[in-house]
Amino acid sequence: MSDATYVAFVPAKKCDRLREMLQTEDTGPLEWKERRAFSGGSEFYFSGPSALARRAHAYVTEWVIAD
Repeated sequence: MSDATYVAFVPAKKCDRLREMLQTEDTGPLEWKERRAFSGGSEFYFSGPSALARRAHAYVTEWVIAD
């Protein structure tokens, strides 16, 4: 199984909520890190098995646009 990294931009108003979720959940082999962007938000990097990283990216992307 190959690893992949996906990046999702999260607006500042949702960063705290996502960070809290990721810190409290067991993400298993999925690793994440946050890099604050100058444009009023953060880039969240999801790395791990490609299928899992892709699903995490898709979930976060849909979650960001849901509100």
